[in-house]
Amino acid sequence: MVTTPDIPSRDVVNHDASEALADRIRRAEAEGTPLRLVGGDTKAFYGRTVEGETLCTREPRGITEYDPVELIVSVRAGTPLRELEAALAANGQMLPCEPPHFGDDATVGGMIATGLSGPRRPWAGSVRDFVLGTRIITRQGSEQRFGGQVMKNVAGYDLSRLMVGAQGTLGLITEVSMKVLPLPGASRSLHLDMPLARALAKLSEWGRQPLPITAAAWLDGALHLRLEGGPSSVAATAERLGGDTLKAD
Repeated sequence: MVTTPDIPSRDVVNHDASEALADRIRRAEAEGTPLRLVGGDTKAFYGRTVEGETLCTREPRGITEYDPVELIVSVRAGTPLRELEAALAANGQMLPCEPPHFGDDATVGGMIATGLSGPRRPWAGSVRDFVLGTRIITRQGSEQRFGGQVMKNVAGYDLSRLMVGAQGTLGLITEVSMKVLPLPGASRSLHLDMPLARALAKLSEWGRQPLPITAAAWLDGALHLRLEGGPSSVAATAERLGGDTLKAD
């Protein structure tokens, strides 16, 4: 098992500020002071406006455990998403839920708190589907750990996934364990000119077939598709569906 991976955040891999955060939360509870939890602050537009004293949650950061063979990673919530994704990519792996960043300062905690998933969502699953366990601080300032590091965790209620999308209302997330997947062997994006009605019909038709589609969007009279998987599967599907290949910028 990899416990101190050679990653961009290695110098902070043991940087855990949980006790300081718990102490601040206990004082806020005793004083009746509302807190506004802020990590990278890239998703402040999401949900209702929160009034309260700012509590920075970027301090508990770094990958605590990473087992590429078992496809499991444990990471502190203040870790920038870009650092986690870079560490996974270095081992040929990725976060399957493809979370949007909305800025360079996006954190793992923000990903879990908002539960926002990217274009791979309909085909691979949401953020919630890949959460194995969480460590949180409750409003009373006590640390709690839920779940574990295996997919088949049936010991009681799955409280870890309840934290996904809760936006910090159920506790401050300090660490999360997630399932990761290998990067696809090939990727190709297609541009197909067609009206919206036909695009919807085609997506419905293709959705019932074992095609390696992992993203779709209709814009300005054209359907855009992303194909991911084995090289032969991607090439055969691209030839079958037709259209023009989009080049990466």
